[in-house]
Amino acid sequence: MAEMSANANVQIDASAPAPIHVRINGVTYTAQEGTTILELCRREGIHIPTLCNHPDLTTKGICRICVVEVVGSRTLQAACATPISEGMEILTTSEKVRKSRRTILELLLANHYTDCTVCPKNLNCELQDLANEFGLTDLRWKERRERTVPQDFSSPVFVRDNNKCILCQRCVRACDDLQGVYAVANLFKGDRTIVGSAFNRPIADIVCINCGQCVAHCPTGALYEKRSVDDVWRAIDDPERVVVIQTAPAIRAALGEAFGYPPGTRVTGRMVAALKAMGFDHVFDTQFAADLTILEEAHELLDRLKRTLVGGEKGLLPMTTSCSPGWIKYQEHFFPELLPNVSTCKSPQQMFGAVLKTHWAKSMGISAQRVVSVSAMPCTAKKFEAMRPEMSSHGLADVDHVLTTRELAGMIKQAGIDLKEMPEASFDDPLGRSTGAATIFGVTGGVMEAALRTAYEVITGREVPFEHLDIVPVRGMEGVRRASVRIEQARSPWAFLEGVELKLLITHGTANARQVMTSLREGTLDAHFIEIMTCPGGCLGGGGQPLPVTPEKRIARAAALYAEDAAHAQRKSHDNPAAQALYRDFLGEPNSHLAHELLHTRYVARGRY
Repeated sequence: MAEMSANANVQIDASAPAPIHVRINGVTYTAQEGTTILELCRREGIHIPTLCNHPDLTTKGICRICVVEVVGSRTLQAACATPISEGMEILTTSEKVRKSRRTILELLLANHYTDCTVCPKNLNCELQDLANEFGLTDLRWKERRERTVPQDFSSPVFVRDNNKCILCQRCVRACDDLQGVYAVANLFKGDRTIVGSAFNRPIADIVCINCGQCVAHCPTGALYEKRSVDDVWRAIDDPERVVVIQTAPAIRAALGEAFGYPPGTRVTGRMVAALKAMGFDHVFDTQFAADLTILEEAHELLDRLKRTLVGGEKGLLPMTTSCSPGWIKYQEHFFPELLPNVSTCKSPQQMFGAVLKTHWAKSMGISAQRVVSVSAMPCTAKKFEAMRPEMSSHGLADVDHVLTTRELAGMIKQAGIDLKEMPEASFDDPLGRSTGAATIFGVTGGVMEAALRTAYEVITGREVPFEHLDIVPVRGMEGVRRASVRIEQARSPWAFLEGVELKLLITHGTANARQVMTSLREGTLDAHFIEIMTCPGGCLGGGGQPLPVTPEKRIARAAALYAEDAAHAQRKSHDNPAAQALYRDFLGEPNSHLAHELLHTRYVARGRY
């Protein structure tokens, strides 16, 4: 019988302080000490505009658009940074407040390069929304009609345009608080202040992991992803090309938001129908390759355990996952000495491309040179991953073009398709077949759970002992989570694992991963297997997902993926019949020589500067 435990450090204060009473616009409310005015107003449904504030990030109180009037205070107060106090009287819509907010907006717009109709963030810009909310049709200080700062196109995945920056520092805090990269900061002083990297170097010359969290948290068009839409349309329009698209698990739980669906609505079938209507020759599922990843990764973990516990080799454990390209680049920069701990498995995106341009193309009688491999991903870092020289098979790139979820939504709209009007359709065979285990790749803890479902059964011959295969201890949104599995009644040749407690760790957001890897480097971490996802919540919180990003949206998307997993007829990667056929007819077995040639890779140490 296997046992699993999850660490929990929950402390309950039995002597909670008495609630604080405040009046907002003449109505009395209560809240706990430490609550800010903004938090209380949001709880009670009282609208206060914000720009620099974001629930993912530390509070700075920079933009001042959230100012409110506190009776008795000499100046207006920033609601996001002002805690309530007993007896406080707050006015959120007084004349003084309205005039101040309007003036702040006018000043921001006066220093903002306005090409709104052709801006990538048009109709999805928080500054534009506030200008409309306040009815700013005529400004006292005219907005800028020319760029005064050069744009930075050097990044492989996104563009920085400081002419549209409002200095809210959300990108800075996303890079610092969430990712621990510290790539950008405020430079210079006064009216020359801009956001940039050290010595104002181009993005390509600094340590950047291409995760896109700066883009996802930017309220204006100062940051936006480089787009591959036109390249994909050209491929579709070329009769000599066979254009194949794969779609990642997290896409199906987020794409609908761009078409008015509530967050967490699954639109899998309608998405497939739309892609076929747009002219893609074959519509496949990245989840097929996620099942391959699990088969390869689970067997790699077992091999490392055997070489460590039986052979006495050092430096193989803990094994860390390798399917998140932002994390891989982070480790290449910050922890290169620990690269031997990284699984050699390619990500599902890259495994899919490798299989597509070799076995699938040959089986279809199509020259690999004619195949255009397109992926739809929630992640801007996938664009960089596809460009890596390691990610090729027989001289051809595994993946030719990467579309973010936002780009895919734009293409669907360009095609005149309303997703809500599309019928349900199914992915094409055979690379459209997958299991529920592959679906949960899109949420933090999902790769760990999928791997355990397979590895446990390989070791013991039995399913993981959790109701409906739901390994609840590895789920959740905590930044770092621990769990363990005790192996009992292990089969030969895995008898050496009898009685071993497999220690597991799950983390998301590279700032959290940095803490984990620092402990590993210092020799204080006790674990066998670590799942690391670059973005908050995993892929469903990726830098290419629909805007705006919020914790509530990530939770809703996670629930959608778990629901799709639960409803799936096959929920273990090794039960995927298409994957079984691929091994039988082509690869041989997991971790075979051919599997290593196509589905595995190595990464490189990069400098810090």
